Amino acid sequence: MSLTLTGLNLHPVKSTAVRPVTTAQVVPAGLVDDRTWIVVDGDDVMVTARGSRELFTLVADTPATDPDLTRALRLTAPGMPELLLDQPTGPPAPVRLFSQDLLGVPVGPVADEWLRTALGRPGLRLLWCDDPTRRGLDPAHTRPGDHTAYADGYPVTLASETSLRQLNDWIVEGALERGEEVPDPLPMARFRPSLVIDGAEPFAEDHWSWVQVGEVRLRMALPTGRCVVSTIDVDSLATGKEPIRTLARHRRSASGTLFAVNLVPEGGGTLRVGDPVSVG
Repeated sequence: MSLTLTGLNLHPVKSTAVRPVTTAQVVPAGLVDDRTWIVVDGDDVMVTARGSRELFTLVADTPATDPDLTRALRLTAPGMPELLLDQPTGPPAPVRLFSQDLLGVPVGPVADEWLRTALGRPGLRLLWCDDPTRRGLDPAHTRPGDHTAYADGYPVTLASETSLRQLNDWIVEGALERGEEVPDPLPMARFRPSLVIDGAEPFAEDHWSWVQVGEVRLRMALPTGRCVVSTIDVDSLATGKEPIRTLARHRRSASGTLFAVNLVPEGGGTLRVGDPVSVG
């Protein structure tokens, strides 16, 4: 079994467009500049594509996704002027991420007004995570000191191309059984993984305890439960039944429907597309 890193993705602002890269820096909190900014509503609760799918139309770049960028964050969206931002300073404000009460530094009224106009929703604000070590992770699946910024639960997600191929085959089989039109294959972007590998047996990743990608070692936490976000077409923003319908048939567990795995870095280093991958 020869495994290779075939994809690297960053998501500088949580739930915005996937930004593929060829190289990424890893720190204990995850990939540098991955989900380190967040949009919140007027009640300080995070806003994601679960409730505002238009976030997928926003493109967020940092020097990690565009090395020529000299500012901390660039935002673009259809019909909107480009917005360049610096890392904010000042006291942190509350952020509610699922059941966790976190903190983030408000970026300011210019960014907030831009987001409200781009998404057509009042009361939105943009915050930056100045200290990811404040957020501890689920002790049932991590160790003391493990932390991350605004990812759903863990610093890194890893998905397998062979697992996606198997899932798409199952989707086709189900469509034929129901007499439905065979859909186009789902793209990996539906699952928004940090790392993409190829070469393993389908869903072999469920059973690994660690992954070594190039010079970086990552510890397994648990398989990734999927939510309604994976049913949204990232281009049309239309919602369908897949992949949840098929995952519920083939990949259901007590914690939900599963695709990909959550990992925790055990140190830092550089990842490059094409890096060899070893597992254990």
